[in-house]
Amino acid sequence: MDIALCYESVLPARGGAETYLGDLSRRLARDGHAVHLYAARWDANALPASTHFHRIDVPSGPRFLRPWRFAAACEKALKHAHHDVSMGFDKTWGQDVLYPQGGLHAASAAHNQLKFPDVLSRGIAAVGKWLDPAAWSFARLERKQYLSVPRPIIIVNSFMVRRHFEEHYGIPPEAVRVVRSAIDPDRFAADDRLKRRHEERGRWMVAPEETVGLFVAMNYRLKGLSPLLNALKLVPRDKPFRVVVVGHPKFGRYLQEAEKLGVADRVVFLGHRDDPKNCYFGADFLVHPTFYDPCSLVALESLACGLPVVTTRYNGASELLTPPNDGAVIDSPHDAKVLAAAMHRFTDHTYRAEASSAARQTGTKWTFEHHYQALLDVFGEVRKTKMAA
Repeated sequence: MDIALCYESVLPARGGAETYLGDLSRRLARDGHAVHLYAARWDANALPASTHFHRIDVPSGPRFLRPWRFAAACEKALKHAHHDVSMGFDKTWGQDVLYPQGGLHAASAAHNQLKFPDVLSRGIAAVGKWLDPAAWSFARLERKQYLSVPRPIIIVNSFMVRRHFEEHYGIPPEAVRVVRSAIDPDRFAADDRLKRRHEERGRWMVAPEETVGLFVAMNYRLKGLSPLLNALKLVPRDKPFRVVVVGHPKFGRYLQEAEKLGVADRVVFLGHRDDPKNCYFGADFLVHPTFYDPCSLVALESLACGLPVVTTRYNGASELLTPPNDGAVIDSPHDAKVLAAAMHRFTDHTYRAEASSAARQTGTKWTFEHHYQALLDVFGEVRKTKMAA
């Protein structure tokens, strides 16, 4: 098939949707499909050599106008092309298939309010959003994406996001396909994993007997780092335990917060890592108390590495877990006692070993190959419909 993928920036080293696009492009190319990428920026070295690149120039301007300009330019470029299927991600329209990996803007905005622990703070934040032109712009763009006629085939990566489509836009569940996110497990293969684990923990100054909870995120606030630090204060010190934080290079504010809470000695801030694979190898479980994640790739990567996952019900990836076998799912990141108890449980060596084995099994139940074949079914449906027309 001749397949067009539309996303403004495709730099797989940045993780998230951009890494996914790299994985998907390589898998499509391996099967002999023609992959066309419509983007403003890309890393050709991280994508198949056979990729057809189509540069979409987006003029500089206010942040809230950039998605409109990119989406309009994509729509215009696709009108002059004859692809079997076109697929858009995030803030685009006009493609045959839309896959909002980041979930709905409307749902994300609502969940972002949950970051604030009290009603007053949430109210002030809500007023600020109401006055934000970007919020208005993105909300209008989203309505154009999903409420226009004809409606594209909508793919989402969790039942949570499918429910959000019904809650915010009245789109019935049967009109939204659930195709869970997946990662390429080959990226986490290593014959010398134990050696890497030993070396990584040595860099962290962590003893072999210490239990390590790993936190990986670029948006520390949305992914719940502050609630994590507050919960860490309640984790008993009967056994050695530390949290390793990987993600955004600017973490000074959270280091100060850890010092005020008296837990700075139990946190290792690593900042940005181009490839966090060795961090997974060095840790014992993932702790991801997020306020909003349609289906966290970090959680899927952790499971692929045999790391149990502690997360919240605001993470679509929680639907894959079977607590307490392979981790824990808590109701709210602000519930410090429950989060602390979930983390402390992993200091039990026997439970940790059993949970690690179960996590690895969970990670194999839904693989990138399953995801890929489900996408091909949708692509084949689109091509069949176009040929019939």
